[in-house]
Amino acid sequence: MKLVSACLAGFPCRYDGKAKNCPEAMELVRSGKAIPVCPEQLGGLPTPRPPCEIYEGRVIDQSGGDWTDNYRRGAEAVLALAKTYGATQALLQNRSPSCGSGWIYDGTFSKKLIQGDGITARLLRENGIQVIGIE
Repeated sequence: MKLVSACLAGFPCRYDGKAKNCPEAMELVRSGKAIPVCPEQLGGLPTPRPPCEIYEGRVIDQSGGDWTDNYRRGAEAVLALAKTYGATQALLQNRSPSCGSGWIYDGTFSKKLIQGDGITARLLRENGIQVIGIE
């Protein structure tokens, strides 16, 4: 079993209320081989929601609002689902403060990328789940 970012599976749950359809992710969900997850929604955030980035270990929006607790709650919920369903791999949306894998925005809202992982991607990796970033 795999996890996939719900936005990649066609669900309009991104911060802007849109999906980012990925045919591979959609097929995995359709065929019952993957579970769609949105850590941000699972953490209690609405859709749409303010765009956020990670800055100095905190998840903030452009006005300085701190959403770190929501992002951590969502990551824990995704990890619980992974454990429940025996997921060993996650295909996650790149650059997201939740799902980013390898590269995330730098927290200045200038579209500059830095090396790093989103909150959920990091937690999954720390628990032995392979994370693959998808554009």
